[in-house]
Amino acid sequence: MIPYGRQDIRDEDVAAVAAALRSDWLTQGPLVPRFEAAVAERCGATSAVAVNSATSALHLACLALDLGPGDHLWTSPNTFVASANCARYCGATADFVDIDRDSLNLSVAALADKLEQAERDGRLPKVVVPVHFAGQSCDMAAIAELSRRYGFRVIEDASHAIGGRYRGRPIGQGGSSDITVFSFHPVKIITTGEGGMALCRDAALAEHMAALRSHGIRRDPARQAEEGPWFYEQTELGFNYRLTDLQAALGLTQLARLDEYLASRRRLADRYDSLLADLPLRTPWRDPAADSAWHLYVVRLNDASRRRAVFEHLRSAGIGVNVHYIPVPLQPDYRGLGFVPGDFPAAEDYYSRALTLPLYPTLSEAEQDRVVAVLREALA
Repeated sequence: MIPYGRQDIRDEDVAAVAAALRSDWLTQGPLVPRFEAAVAERCGATSAVAVNSATSALHLACLALDLGPGDHLWTSPNTFVASANCARYCGATADFVDIDRDSLNLSVAALADKLEQAERDGRLPKVVVPVHFAGQSCDMAAIAELSRRYGFRVIEDASHAIGGRYRGRPIGQGGSSDITVFSFHPVKIITTGEGGMALCRDAALAEHMAALRSHGIRRDPARQAEEGPWFYEQTELGFNYRLTDLQAALGLTQLARLDEYLASRRRLADRYDSLLADLPLRTPWRDPAADSAWHLYVVRLNDASRRRAVFEHLRSAGIGVNVHYIPVPLQPDYRGLGFVPGDFPAAEDYYSRALTLPLYPTLSEAEQDRVVAVLREALA
């Protein structure tokens, strides 16, 4: 089976994790802050907070921005459920903004229209979560302009996008948002097994999230001098969302190969564009103002009615295609909140045609040729 995504684990990764296992620290040791500093430096961010998943990072980001009961969070319907669930963890309401039919990201025009209506209704969002689908940045400058006008905070869900760039700047630098979240799941650009990270331009936000990831506990050196070096205080209700030193060891060696991974993904994406040019489908749109990290390579079939048959033909031939994503408002849990089919037509039309082809750094050209040949056969 040629999977749609696959981690790349090498001898240096194994050696780094083995060294961490033999050290004095397995959980919160020196490698976690080292990994945080390395990612922050790579992205040009002020601060970084490593956690056990991107879902945890989204939750802590919402809490740090004081999202709570009575508040509203808006995100894209074309995403994994975590981008919306983070609002509900905080007791807030999750809602959606339909996607742009080219970029497949949250539509700035739809956002502007919805904000105008929400202002009249007195239901403006406190937080908006743009999702950089497949590694392609949203139009963050336009979203930032709307945030200044309407007063909402911005969390970039960049789970797909470490290493990507927008207007010449690395995603994660935070020039157009309050917090950026990365994922290090095995199929993402780099992996820590499970894991995530939140990057901030405001060190106080990072400090707050760092306390929340570890039970809401803080250690004040002044109080320790007074009470004793063992002293700590739980200042608010927090969670156990910590990343381990074992995972950070893997993250550091993976991060060292980020440029190599990005180059491989971009080369394979370029090759797909060429090989698929004559088929009845649409290849991914490319934003001239951004460089995608190419987490996913998603095509859209011209004939939506054939998607199931094409999918099954490829799977039966050992090609592990997938579909990203079922629109979140169509999930049964969200339908129970009042969402119905037809609420977000662009996302639903995209979903009916979408097919994710295999893309990962170790995919060979021969394997890619086989993917294309079987797809061509399925569409014949």
